[in-house]
Formats: sequence, structure tokens, C-alpha cells
Amino acid sequence: MPYFTGMATGASLIIAIGAQNAFVLSQGIHKQYRFTVALICFLCDALLIAAGVAGMGTLIEQSPRLLKWISLGGALFLFIYGVKSLISAFQTKEGLEQQTSEGTTKAQIVLTTLAITLLNPHVYLDTVVLLGALSATFEEGRALFGAGAITMSFIWFFTLSYGSALLAPLFKKARTWRILNTAIALTMWSIAYKLVLYAGFFTPV
Repeated sequence: MPYFTGMATGASLIIAIGAQNAFVLSQGIHKQYRFTVALICFLCDALLIAAGVAGMGTLIEQSPRLLKWISLGGALFLFIYGVKSLISAFQTKEGLEQQTSEGTTKAQIVLTTLAITLLNPHVYLDTVVLLGALSATFEEGRALFGAGAITMSFIWFFTLSYGSALLAPLFKKARTWRILNTAIALTMWSIAYKLVLYAGFFTPV
């Protein structure tokens, strides 16, 4: 059935270690704006999947220059965010109970979530191009395929955002936060490197 195939395909693309999931996980553990973060990620996914099912994938494929500059912008943002995470890792001296959300506004969280979500060309390739192309194979069932992928996006982001709170006991120690922030920094830099390669700004040695 197209609906369940869409769910399975969506899961294979969404459930992976990446900048977006790392950010959602971190905010979930902090219990900071969890609903807002999950909702933004889901809505962006839903809109992009719908665009792909509607046939926008061809337009994305025919705009390599646009994807190139999106890649560069995304790489720069992820590099800076990685630096911020690494600095935080070295500066962390408190566990979860002592950490607060002071200094982090809802507007900042919204902008960061949008940047991490939309400044990554692979998001467009996965949702608009790939899912859009696969949905076309179902002809009359393409809408159901898209609905299945959107459903999985909803389930995943809200489960990750709220389910990550179960890890909170592990983060009562500052050492655990240092490990997480270091892992996030490495993840961000790894994806930034791949984006720069994808954009063709330099070739690996």
C-alpha cells in the first residue's frame, strides 16, 4: 500500500544521525521549546514532501547553482554551530539540574531550527527530489505515499523531541554534556565538510 511504503521510505531518510536530529535531541534533553522545535521540523518536512509529490523535484534538479550556494551557506552555519558546541563542551561545569534556558529566546530557537533544517540541500534532495520521484511510481496513489512520509516525519520528530527527555538522568553530570556537545560539534563539522564537497568548492585530497 502506498501509504505504508511512504512511511517506511520516510523513516529510512529521516531516522539518521544528522545536524537536525542532533539539535532536536539536544533541545529535548534540555526540555527547551520542545514542541516548537519538533513542530518546525515537521512542518518544513511536510511542505517539502508535498512539494515533491506535486512535482517540484524536477525544478530542484535543474537548479545546480542554487543548491551550490545553499550548500555553502549551510556549511558555514554548521561550522559556526559546531564551534559553539565545542566551546560549550569545554566550558560546561554543571549538570542538567543547574543549567537553565536563560539567554536563549524562543525567536533564537526558531531561527536556529529553520537554519539547520533549510540550509542543507540534502533535505531538498531527500524530500522533494527522491520522495517526489518515488511517489510518481504509484500514479494515483502518490498522494497516499506522500501522506505516509509526512506521517512518519510527525511521529519521528515529536518522539525524538519528547522521548529524549528520558535521557535527562544521564545528563545530571557535566561530563555527559561535554561528550554530547563534542559529538554534536563533530557531527556538524562532518556534514559541513560534505556540503562543501557537494558544492564542488574543493576536492578531497
